[in-house]
Amino acid sequence: MKAIILAGGLGTRLKPFTETIPKPLLPVGEKAIMEIQMERFKQHGFDVIYLATNYKSEYIQNFFGDGSRYGVQLHISKEKKPLGTAGPVKLLQNEFTEPFVVMNGDILSLIDFSKLYQFANEKKSILTLAIKKEIMPFEFGNIFFTDDFVTGIEEKPDLITYILAGIYVMTPDIFNYIPEDEYYGMDSLIKTLLNKHIPVAKYEMTEYWLDIGRVADYEKAQAVYEKHFK
Repeated sequence: MKAIILAGGLGTRLKPFTETIPKPLLPVGEKAIMEIQMERFKQHGFDVIYLATNYKSEYIQNFFGDGSRYGVQLHISKEKKPLGTAGPVKLLQNEFTEPFVVMNGDILSLIDFSKLYQFANEKKSILTLAIKKEIMPFEFGNIFFTDDFVTGIEEKPDLITYILAGIYVMTPDIFNYIPEDEYYGMDSLIKTLLNKHIPVAKYEMTEYWLDIGRVADYEKAQAVYEKHFK
């Protein structure tokens, strides 16, 4: 099975760490972020992995080589200009004849890729989104009222939302909806499919998940490495 790791971001919010090292190569515990991702993919039977790169692409290529030491076939794709999160997938359109997984290069997760892949195949959607429930404490009481009179109060309710986890399953038909050589994000791709009334499936993951987008997230990743990823 095949997967794409999106590794072309500049890592602006993680400066100064990313001024010399591309974000996917930042160390977490004993390994780089992307090493952990590749090992997780390998555990679930994904043995051909494409790295969609831009910023400091040569660093990534020199670090990973052909992927043999991880037990995978590794291929490097380099965009000539920033193409967003969906645009780099289009560059690889000739590499896929079966469904494949796409994952952001700054995510650490214990998601079961095998179950996600099986779910997506059963739904037969050209795009399946992994989503994650987030519960955020709310610091204020919520007041309910009708006209000028209070009808109820809910003290400091939790706010529950579902977020995109940055992990997707796509079929080759998805390439028909990603423009050529154009900056194009996953959000735009999802909106395009919905506007065309093309079903988009969702898979609610319950496993551990962390987006390493900010310095505080990177520090958290160091703290949880021993428990989840060593």
